[in-house]
Amino acid sequence: MIRYTAKRILSGIVTIWFITTATFLAMHAVPGDPLMNDKAVSEEIRRNLEARYGLDKPLSKQYVIFISNMLKGDFGISFTQQNRRVNDIIREHFPVSAILGILAVVIAALGGMLWGALTALYRNRLPDITIMFLVILGISVPGFVFAATGQLALVHLNAMVGTTVLPVAGWGTFTHMLMPALVLGLGTMALLTRLMRTSMIDVMGEDYIRTAHAKGLSAQRIFLRHQLRNAILPVVTVLGPQIAAITTGGFVVEYVFAIPGLGRYFVQAVQQLDYTVIMGTTVFYGAFLVLMVILVDILYGLIDPRVRLST
Repeated sequence: MIRYTAKRILSGIVTIWFITTATFLAMHAVPGDPLMNDKAVSEEIRRNLEARYGLDKPLSKQYVIFISNMLKGDFGISFTQQNRRVNDIIREHFPVSAILGILAVVIAALGGMLWGALTALYRNRLPDITIMFLVILGISVPGFVFAATGQLALVHLNAMVGTTVLPVAGWGTFTHMLMPALVLGLGTMALLTRLMRTSMIDVMGEDYIRTAHAKGLSAQRIFLRHQLRNAILPVVTVLGPQIAAITTGGFVVEYVFAIPGLGRYFVQAVQQLDYTVIMGTTVFYGAFLVLMVILVDILYGLIDPRVRLST
């Protein structure tokens, strides 16, 4: 087990290095001037700015400096936010994205398992057909459409009631989180519903389920102890990457709902060609995703006693 975990961590480190290198090269290949928003009134000021951010050095030396600083946990200073370090941006705004993402994951996981089990129990009947139609919409419709639609629905709801049932945008209270979390979790909920349905149908046809019925076990006990427990394993497999994707992938949702999360700053950094913020947040997101995949691999072996982790 220790050897397997060590190999997974080593492969994760290699993956993070690849993400780091690819991001660095991509940033320097993008056309444009990262200092175009600075008021460089003379060549001397521009040279000073380039020296400050290390842009006056050869690309290979910039890469070595970036990697060495990253190993120290230093992602540098933002190009566009005066004297603000990327580490400070991540530390201050990632908790907002994480809180929103955790709530979205809870909604997506509970909804996905509930609707998936329901569609399997009512296979090829009206509940199954209705839910699967909604699942197709949830998977195929882009997140920004749901975000705009959800915000518009809140505007009409608040206008009809004559008071603010749920805030349309902003951050600060639990009510601010509900609609963005629901919108952010819809795609994952649809994916988990479809996966849970398929897994439940497979489990319901297994011999040990028929044996349990033959022994006279109650339908509730069979569902909870045998069907649900075994059907949830494929869901757990994809839940780790989905957690990372939701927690770090709410760029559009944060932007639409004016949430001061890290995703919003990433979008602004891309628009402003802020090298250090883009590279810092991308490496941070990549490391977080790799960590979640490793944890899910280990958790999967703990949940299913039939799984034996081999080196």
